Order: sequence, then structure tokens, then C-alpha cells
Amino acid sequence: MPVLQSLERELCPGFLLPSAPVLGRCFPSPNSSQFEFPGISGNTSIDQGISGLLDSLNARDISVKIFEDLAQSWYWILVALGVALVLSLLFLLLLRLVAGPLVLVLILGVLAVLAYGIYHCWKEYQLLRDKGASITQLGFTTNLGAYRSVQETWLVALIVLAVLEGILLLMLVFLRQRIRIAIALLKEASRAVGQMMSTVFYPLVTFVLLLVCIAYWAMTALCLATSGQPQYVFWAPNASLPGCEAAPLNASCDPMAPPANSSCPGLVCAFQGYLSTGPVQRSLFNLQIYGVLGLFWTLNWVLALGQCVLAGAFASFYWAFHKPRDIPTFPLSAAFLRTLRYHTGSLAFGALILTLVQMVRVILEYIDHKLRVAQNPVARCIMCCFKCCLWCLEKFIKFLNRNAYIMIAIYGKNFCVSARDAFMLLMRNIVRVVVLDKVTDLLLLFGKLLVVGGVGVLSFFFFTGRLVGLGKDFESAPLNYYWLPILISVVGAYVIASGFFSVFGMCVDTLFLCFLEDLERNDGSAARPYFMSKALLQILGKKNDAPPGAKRKKP
Repeated sequence: MPVLQSLERELCPGFLLPSAPVLGRCFPSPNSSQFEFPGISGNTSIDQGISGLLDSLNARDISVKIFEDLAQSWYWILVALGVALVLSLLFLLLLRLVAGPLVLVLILGVLAVLAYGIYHCWKEYQLLRDKGASITQLGFTTNLGAYRSVQETWLVALIVLAVLEGILLLMLVFLRQRIRIAIALLKEASRAVGQMMSTVFYPLVTFVLLLVCIAYWAMTALCLATSGQPQYVFWAPNASLPGCEAAPLNASCDPMAPPANSSCPGLVCAFQGYLSTGPVQRSLFNLQIYGVLGLFWTLNWVLALGQCVLAGAFASFYWAFHKPRDIPTFPLSAAFLRTLRYHTGSLAFGALILTLVQMVRVILEYIDHKLRVAQNPVARCIMCCFKCCLWCLEKFIKFLNRNAYIMIAIYGKNFCVSARDAFMLLMRNIVRVVVLDKVTDLLLLFGKLLVVGGVGVLSFFFFTGRLVGLGKDFESAPLNYYWLPILISVVGAYVIASGFFSVFGMCVDTLFLCFLEDLERNDGSAARPYFMSKALLQILGKKNDAPPGAKRKKP
């Protein structure tokens, strides 16, 4: 009974597991070790315990089948990922030719979907109105599905969709000039990516740097977690044997001291765990907090580095008057070295501001999780409002940082000045910002759906054997779980498409800020000519008076 009470109070470990030292750490020895449960007679080998668990879950057979499927389909998965890469690249390059028609088709598609929604809501409302199904007959109920059977629900949905349709039509009428500018910037961004193909592979560098930061933090956290003060207590395999009543069970002991003379058989000084209290533990806990803070800071700095490097490369494209002759030979490498040499502190400052907000969000989530049971509805509402405000603040800081990094890459000023200039510039052109942002989001969403959907459909027909006539060399072997390579292909295609389109989105944002700066600082004269493309000059009705061979002065 004392042993069971000790287990319930977590005064001693539930089982003892002999281990062997490996690289300064303790790892279990599954080949020859035995683990014993206190108070339970007999012992069980680790291999037997694991084998019994795997057999009960049928995991051994499933894992073997999964391994066989991956061994037979891994090269076809790589082919599917290659197809995703090619589709993403082709989509970005073809935007130079089909950006206008594609945006028009997408806008008309949204209008058609809203129009169909209005028609459907009208038919449902008409049907329920003829039946006399009103909300007055239904009354108040917590079953939200019941509201689908009353006419007022469909009438409200009809009004909302009609208002959205009207707003979108008015936007198309009054903002058509800005939509044309957005399309021209998308074409220019596609041209920039085509001129600097190395930029589309830069997300791999960011991914590697993120992995390095996470791995370093994990190793540091593991070292800190195993650096506490160990605690040893007296323990006996069976405390109910005669002679163990007077033994100092669960009392602290020194493992290096000589064995104590005791009438209790098997009495040993066993490791119980690491102390959770004391000055050493408080210092280690503080170091863990600093480690998490450092992790967030370094991750945000790596992301900021990628944004600033890409912005520097694309800015060099925009401010080249004669393209591609005036574009630097290695724009991405030059931007990378320039950013590391001059802008490391600015990026670190911007990353620190974002990190502090994220840490406050993490602390708030932790407090909410700990006090969730004791909170009343008013406290939960206040906590939800705080979390919502911090989420909005984080999104705003990310938006501000992104544009500040672009201004840093263009002018080389510090973070605060660049953030102020970027914010004021965007506020002076808020309508253009909203139009370009929504058109770009819609276009990139369509691109992701196209790439991921295309790879998913092709993978489904290929791995299920529904593509006939390809020949034996281009047919997939029979699989136990055909969904596994399909799922891997779809997830990989999404990651590849997200990486490519994030570069394109950064290119659009950079060219847009350069375009706004070009409009405000230049006037088309010989001293201050415009650097924008001819298509943008035609849309705006502007022109350059400078001769083609004259020397250009950057802003």
C-alpha cells in the first residue's frame, strides 16, 4: 500500500528503465534490459512490451505496407513534385501574356457565383414563402439547422449577396483604371521574375535557415531540460516484504555513498527525477524563456532577411531604366550581401517588435488555458477581445514590417524612418493598395488551386491505375494504400506553389512601392524621368521627355 500511495502522489517513478550512456545522454537499452513496475511481481522486456503494443494496434502490418508503398512510388512522387514546380513556374511566366484576361475571368467568375447565389436564395425564399414557413412559427431554437427551413433566412442571404454583387459592380465601374494599373504591375512582376529566375529558389535558403534555427533551439532546450539537480530516493522492489516496514523508503539518499545496511531486500538508492524547485531550477526556467524568445526572434529575422533580399533584387529591376541592360549581373547575390552588411540591425529591430507581440500572445494563450475552468462568461469575453486585438496588431505589424523592409532595400534608411515613409506612402494611395492587394490575392489563390488541384487529379488517376495506354514503364505498381502517395504529392505541391507565389507576391509589393515612389518623385522631365514601364505610362497618360541616351538619376 505505501508503494501505491507513492505512485499516486508521484513521489517515485512508475517504472524503472535501465539505460546506457550515448553522447552524454541516457537512452534505454531495448535488447537486454528489463523494466519493472513497483509493487507488481515479474518483469517484462521492452521488446515484448513494444511488440505487444504494435500487435494490438496492428501497426506492424500497416507500417510494412506503408513502407512498401513508399518504396514503390517514391520516384513517381518526385515526378509529381516536379510537375508542381513546372506548373508554378509556367503560371508565373504566363502572367505576362494572360494576366489581363485571367483577372477578367476571375472577376467575372466571382460575379457569376454571386449571381447564382442570389438566384438560389430567391428560389428557396419563394418556395418557403408559398408554404408559409415563417420564423414566427419556428421561434427561438439553438438548432441552427432549423433556420434553413424558414423564409427569413433566405431573404437575409439574398439581400447580403445582392449588396455584395452591387458593390462589386460599382467597384468595377469606378475603379477600372486602378484595376488596369494592378494588371500592368502583375505583368511587370512576371517579367521581373522571368529576368531573375534565381529569386524563385530563394525560399529554399530561407527554409534551410529556419531549420537551423529550430534545430539549435531544440538542442539547447534539451540540454537545459536535463541540466537540473537530480534527486535520488530509497526504493525497494516490494515494500510489503518483512523488514521493509522500517526502511527509509522515499527518503533522499546519495547514490555515491556506500550501500546502507538494511533488512529490506533489494533496497537501492534510485533516481526519481529532477528537482522542480530551487534557485537552479528557476534559473533554468528563465533560460528556457529566453530560449523561446530567441527562437521567435531568430525565426522572424530570417523571414525578414528573405523579404529584404528579394525586395532589393526586384527594386534593382524597377530602377533599371534600360531593361535588361541596366539590371545588375547577380542581383540576388548583391542584394543578399548588401542586406547582411548594412541592414542586419534594422531587420533585427523589426523582428524584435514582432517577436514581443507574439510572445504576449503566447503568454495570453497560456493564461487562458490555465484559467479556462475558473473563468466566468464575462472574463472569457474580455480574454477573447484581448486575443483578437493582439491578433490584429500582429497582422498590422507584419504588414508594416514587410513594406518597411522594401523601403530599406530601396533607400537603405533605418527601420523607423523606412516604416514611417512606407506607411505614409501607402496611406496616400490607399485605394490603389486595396485594389492591388485583392487582385493579387485572387490571382495567387487561383494559381494555388490550379497547381494543387492539377497535381492532385493527375496523382489520383495515376496511382489508382486509371490512366491507361502509358506503357509498362509509365504505370504505377499496385499499392496497398494509394491515398498515401496522393496525399504526399498534394501537400508537396502546395508547399512548392506557396514558395513560388510568395516570391511573386513580394515582387508585386516591391514594384508597387517603387511605382508609387516613381510617381511622387519624378515628373517625366529630362532631369527626373519616370522609370515605370511603357504600359503604365500609357495607362496613366504620362510620358518621358528625356532622350533615350541621357543619363538617368535615381530617386
